[in-house]
Amino acid sequence: MTRTTRPLLSRRHFLAASGAAGLATLSNSAFPSLSRAASRPVITHGLQSGDVSTNSGVVWVRVDRPARVFFDIATSDSFKTVHRSVFVDALPESDFTAKALVEDLPSGQDIFYRVRPQDLVDVNGTGEPMVGRFRTTPADRRDISFVWSGDTAGQGWGIDESRGGMKIYETMLRHRPDFFIHSGDTIYADGPIAAEVKLPDGGVWKNVVLEEKAKVAETLAEFRANYKYNLLDQHLRAFNAAVPMLAQWDDHEVINNWSPSKSLAEDNRYTVKQVPLLAARAARAFHEYMPIAATPQEAARVYRKVAYGPSLDIFFLDMRSYRGPNTDNMQAEEGPETVFLGAEQLAWLKRALMNSRATWKVIAADMPLGLIVWNDAANKRGSEAIAQGNGPALGRELEIADLLSFIKRAGVKNVVWLTADVHYTAAHYYDPSRAQFQDFEPFWEFVSGPLHAGTFGPGDLDDTFGPQLKYVKAPAPGQGQNLPPSMGLQFFGHVHIDGKTDQMTVTLKDVADADLWKVTLDPVRT
Repeated sequence: MTRTTRPLLSRRHFLAASGAAGLATLSNSAFPSLSRAASRPVITHGLQSGDVSTNSGVVWVRVDRPARVFFDIATSDSFKTVHRSVFVDALPESDFTAKALVEDLPSGQDIFYRVRPQDLVDVNGTGEPMVGRFRTTPADRRDISFVWSGDTAGQGWGIDESRGGMKIYETMLRHRPDFFIHSGDTIYADGPIAAEVKLPDGGVWKNVVLEEKAKVAETLAEFRANYKYNLLDQHLRAFNAAVPMLAQWDDHEVINNWSPSKSLAEDNRYTVKQVPLLAARAARAFHEYMPIAATPQEAARVYRKVAYGPSLDIFFLDMRSYRGPNTDNMQAEEGPETVFLGAEQLAWLKRALMNSRATWKVIAADMPLGLIVWNDAANKRGSEAIAQGNGPALGRELEIADLLSFIKRAGVKNVVWLTADVHYTAAHYYDPSRAQFQDFEPFWEFVSGPLHAGTFGPGDLDDTFGPQLKYVKAPAPGQGQNLPPSMGLQFFGHVHIDGKTDQMTVTLKDVADADLWKVTLDPVRT
């Protein structure tokens, strides 16, 4: 068997080259009409890694036909010594995606993975390899750097190559983070992408278009196409090849504000009216296209813990899959309508927090705690998130109040919440002395987004848990809503944990990489 190889990249040049020469073939191979030689399988949408641990990581690829995909694992980009090699068969049933959990890796180490697809029909047809990298989590205490945000390709703002595409991924890559938390709305399955969108200044936003993105997603193929659309962006592919993604989902992976009470009876965009069926198809596409580790007990589970050495544990929540219906959220007692995380996930989170020995416990939430998010935004009715207005804990707030009280009683220290969802950036400090419900310890919540979508806000804060607005950047009064990415109001957050002092510095940033606001938090020693 012979195969064609490309020049290997030196480590110091890997990150820059992954967005240029290393992935140059993707802008062509992403489109079937421009595919390479028919005799060889082609990697179509770049590489991804995710859900890293001290000795493992998930690696992902998609090819253009049935193929056996080999993942060669090494600790040097020369691949002189291959630590191990595993393979996965990419078949039509998974839309030719292949995902593997690579184990028995050294901790705190840069890991390079070389992907080689081999045609399952013609074993002599071996495609051009591609190289990605990730870093396993450290076993010792050291500096940690990561970024987070949410909301990709929403409100019709897709990839405008004349404006540089999804530039925020290029900006985040400059920080060379250890990992990236995608806080949800990884796609907008309910948001068609038109060829052109008129801008407020009279200009025209010109989207790259894909046939399946011309309508809302209903079929499994259409949900899959939403992920493929995002991966047409060169900056996102370069970022994914170099930075492991820890992903969670929210509503737009399925449909806006979906819950058991969601009705599509009057929505003429949809011929499939069964929201549970749409959610099932969406969940399958999400797990096929995201580098998330599988949970044997529950195949579609999103909530999980990722441990990142002695300084950091991250607890990923799923605020979508187990919730009750979206109501007015004013119930005085807990019941089926007030369920948000659900009993099993809530019990898991309490156990995991109590058992954590990490200095910092970051709760990655797909929705904010104290911001009012309306189910019917136009008429300001119903509750999509947790908060519903000033006053004592009601509705879904009862579940959160129980969690916050538990954290206090169990003596869990250094809890920080990170989220996105609302399409602007903010810093909230929750202070029990200013709250209606006071049985909890003070904590911070940081909000950042969108990555590449319309900018909205700011929203109203609910005083139940006493949030103080420490910083916000959103559309100014009179500026309007759903502002295009070209206006520069695209945001992400950066977190640095000092390996010597364990101090956590959180910086809210924009697409131009400007430091908008920052705070350094001292850990409480126990």
